[in-house]
Amino acid sequence: MPDHGEIRRPRAKFRAMTEGTQEDWNIIAGEFASFAANGGRRILDHLKLLEGDCGGFPVDRLTHCLQTATRAWRDGRDEEYVVCALIHDIGDILGAYNHPDIAAAILKPFVSEANHWMVEKHGIFQGYYFFHYLGMDRDMREQFRGHPHFERTAEFCEKYDQTAFDPDYDTMPLEAFEPMVMCVFAAPKNTIYVLPENQ
Repeated sequence: MPDHGEIRRPRAKFRAMTEGTQEDWNIIAGEFASFAANGGRRILDHLKLLEGDCGGFPVDRLTHCLQTATRAWRDGRDEEYVVCALIHDIGDILGAYNHPDIAAAILKPFVSEANHWMVEKHGIFQGYYFFHYLGMDRDMREQFRGHPHFERTAEFCEKYDQTAFDPDYDTMPLEAFEPMVMCVFAAPKNTIYVLPENQ
């Protein structure tokens, strides 16, 4: 297959991992480092895919995410919390039935346990505001009453998530959050994929 002038990057030579050599894994580790460093950029690019998809809501999914983050930022929340607010619904177009799990999985290596739990459970807590209209139990969140992060998650939904559907709100643009996203996704806190020289 012609390369059309593309720069050919080195690749491992094995066809099965059992054939791998130190040289192969040095190549892979080097590629991983540069790829992982651009995680924040990929998050920002993926958020743009939410633009224009309203799903029946008063604003599109990107505006909802931006508005949730804007409200949290203006309320004095720290950057990690604001980034969680920004990408809490990033999984909407990939996981219609489990979008909170997708956002939580993306965030897990980079955020506190409290913020991770908040994002992971926000779908159930957000249900307090609409599940009863769909024949579901709006009090589904009560199964978590007493959990250390219950109030934090309830507050996130009450103050920032359920209020973020206002077409007239002065919502900050995605570019305003770019430095925060790049900062949070540059420094994993909890992952098995940290090489010894980075520990």
